[in-house]
Amino acid sequence: MQTDRYSLFALLREAMRGNTGWKPAWRKAAPAPAYDYVIVGGGGHGLATAYYLARRYGGQRIAVVEKGWIGGGNVGRNTTIVRSNYLLPGNEPFYECAMKLWEGLEQDINYNAMVSQRGVLNLFHNDAQRGAYIRRGNAMRLHGVDAELLDAQAVREKVPFLNFDDARFPIRGGLLQRRGGTVRHDAVAWGYARAADRLGVDIIENCEVTGIRIEGGRAMGVETTRGFIGAGKLGLACAGNSSRVAAMAGLRLPIESHVLQAFVSEGIKPFIDCVVTFGAGHFYISQSDKGGLVFGGDIDGYNSYAQRGNLPVIEDVCEGGMALMPRIGRVRLLRHWGGIMDMSMDGSPIIDHTPVQGLYLNAGWCYGGFKATPASGLCFAHLLARDEPHPVATAYRLDRFARGAVIDEKGMGAQPNLH
Repeated sequence: MQTDRYSLFALLREAMRGNTGWKPAWRKAAPAPAYDYVIVGGGGHGLATAYYLARRYGGQRIAVVEKGWIGGGNVGRNTTIVRSNYLLPGNEPFYECAMKLWEGLEQDINYNAMVSQRGVLNLFHNDAQRGAYIRRGNAMRLHGVDAELLDAQAVREKVPFLNFDDARFPIRGGLLQRRGGTVRHDAVAWGYARAADRLGVDIIENCEVTGIRIEGGRAMGVETTRGFIGAGKLGLACAGNSSRVAAMAGLRLPIESHVLQAFVSEGIKPFIDCVVTFGAGHFYISQSDKGGLVFGGDIDGYNSYAQRGNLPVIEDVCEGGMALMPRIGRVRLLRHWGGIMDMSMDGSPIIDHTPVQGLYLNAGWCYGGFKATPASGLCFAHLLARDEPHPVATAYRLDRFARGAVIDEKGMGAQPNLH
């Protein structure tokens, strides 16, 4: 178990001795025969679950099983945006819980996650969108969340480089959440891994789950490429592969897997000091601390488990960027990547028991996975420890589709690829 804390004194100490005393951030644990809790998936949600399970709920004998390496999945394949500007009562308290956890995360886990509350600005371009953002802003404020409605002049003063007078997409204003912003995605994975390891959690990398052993209707553990691992309780937090892993237990989930591409440009001088989303198309952009413009758009239109994308979406995203801010047209694209999104039927997540005793599910995150990381981990840990939903996640039950209690935040109906 790790005991060293990162601090100014630790930095000075290591500087004086040539940085020879740093220890690995987490142990390369070998699997034990059995644990009280086994979390399948070593991404942000799985690691956060293990951390809060040990830290807040006193869980012991916890393992996180990851088929690859820590940071190799969706937690390192996103656009780093965090926000809690949701409309519906099933979502707003949950994402605000996540935002509050983000605000205290670095002190909590003793790791620099580069939390930057630079603000998230959603633009609107017509009267109907203005009305929708007024409703959203009012809903946010009723839940105690900050929200400001800006007119066109206020937006121009904040981000003067946008294409305000385009005849097709004139910018009429925007909804601003100042507490939103960005967090370094890799640091979130590494920080939670280190913090969980310090609490005694075994993080088992390069250990792919090949089967789920069920006896008498109860999940007993997982078959892996490193042998069988028994589990008192088994939690699935495997993002875009949730449907494949759940199928090992005979479950068919109400989700589809799609690729979501993200992009980063070459580094340029400071250009944009907040997150901006285009209201006339699906395009969102921020600037990293290294100067690269980080942006994304819609999911690819076909089902896939591959971490790569296709050219039509690249073209669509770049068109949205050019419509919003034509001056980026001469900036060169440095790289792009894809993450696998498990798109639920109503666009909202699932944190619940499954019909298999001892098997629990954390899935269906659509576009909201990274920003939800701390609250997802906290709520999933609560469910595993107490066998009841956390108060801010009571709407995320698996049976809501059968009950007709869907949380259709985007208002697109039961069609996963539209969310």
